[in-house]
Amino acid sequence: MAKKEPVKRVKGRARRRAKGDAGRALIDVAALAKQGVKRAKIGGFDLDGVLRGKYVSLAKLESVSASGFGFCDVIFGWDVADVLYDNSKVTGWHTGYPDAHAVLDPSTLRVVPWEPGVVALLADFRDADGGRHPACPRSLLRSVIERAQRAGFEAKFGAEFEFYFFRETRDSLADKAFRGLRPLDPGMFGYSWVRAGQDSELMRDLMDGLAAFGIEIEGLHTETGPGVYEAAIRYDDALAAADKAALFKTAVKQIAHRHGISVTFMAKWNASLPGSSGHLHQSLWRDGKNAFFDPKAERGMSRVMRGYIAGQMALMRELTAMYSPTINSYKRYVPGVWAPIVPSWGVDNRTCAIRVLELGNSKAQRIEYRQTAADMNPYVAMAACLGAGLHGVEHELELPAETSGDAGSEGPDRLPRTLREAAALLSDSSAAKSLFGEEFVDHYVRTRDWEVRAFERAVTDWELERYFEVI
Repeated sequence: MAKKEPVKRVKGRARRRAKGDAGRALIDVAALAKQGVKRAKIGGFDLDGVLRGKYVSLAKLESVSASGFGFCDVIFGWDVADVLYDNSKVTGWHTGYPDAHAVLDPSTLRVVPWEPGVVALLADFRDADGGRHPACPRSLLRSVIERAQRAGFEAKFGAEFEFYFFRETRDSLADKAFRGLRPLDPGMFGYSWVRAGQDSELMRDLMDGLAAFGIEIEGLHTETGPGVYEAAIRYDDALAAADKAALFKTAVKQIAHRHGISVTFMAKWNASLPGSSGHLHQSLWRDGKNAFFDPKAERGMSRVMRGYIAGQMALMRELTAMYSPTINSYKRYVPGVWAPIVPSWGVDNRTCAIRVLELGNSKAQRIEYRQTAADMNPYVAMAACLGAGLHGVEHELELPAETSGDAGSEGPDRLPRTLREAAALLSDSSAAKSLFGEEFVDHYVRTRDWEVRAFERAVTDWELERYFEVI
């Protein structure tokens, strides 16, 4: 993955360099106003990958561009349904849910094409001492990137997502209680020119709208399943790649809504259909060269690449909760549907958790991490991938044997089968605490424990259909 120039999201002086918080750029609001901008959407992502934010006037944007702003830290104290955690230490009734300090990152400034006159910016959250907030996923990834930089590396990432479209609105989804949904297209029709052509207006608006939003799509095609598509986002530096991956999901939902349809990024929305993957392509670079490539090494795989893969293999089980954050994530881990079930790596082997690509190509030699699904939080998943890889490089771990053929589904190191099991492994991981900080690991595990207990209290459709009449 070769280095490329950053996307220019706004014109002229709208992002000028100036002295300010941590050397950040100040935002030239006057230049934005001249370009027809009337307001801004500002906010940040929570641990579940949900974008929380607000509209602000240009005057407010100018006042907070250098010093930051307060944002209620309840966004780190509730779940995806806005139900308050009962076990959080980071915030809660015991703290009074105060404001967390949020600092805008002007490099994320981009126009919102489907909202004329609006720009969007993302924020990082700080703790009371001005350091990294332990529940801020974007700040977590920043800290791991800094670790890579201290070792002399730049990290490049690119994300791929699979997702299902439905001929449903947000209202019909609720009215139907998410049952009896009508897919955008019928049948199992992977890589279909016919279906993509029939959906051409939606495809056009997705690709054009995302490009104007600073998210370049390199490939878009149907996958196997009714109404399912896969998109490959062009790679970038790790933080920008995570921003694009996280914003991609929000943007697709908004563009779909304008077409009167809905989309889901659940890992497994239907037991009888394939799940939705969220693969992560990645490589390390040093001094402008691909550190994964060594022409003198066997198969061109450098010691850095071998150590990076070895680190991910070694920590795959104990970091699974960071890759697979929901109850539903684990419904995808079943044999025969392209989801890895055991730690494994192989060259161009799609049955493995880690697929090595483009061996011998100094510009494109990389790995594809395949354990992750579309429901991942890109910041957390990329932080886990990069952190595990650096762990292997730093400790000079030996690369296990390559898998040839089917990686299989059983073994002593089988990946966790449930979120409860995965969270317990993460809680006990000394490597995770060293890489990501004890506060983050503690808070993240508490949020996953809450998710598990919320599910265990639920009465499912499966239980009603199975037991209601016969028991």
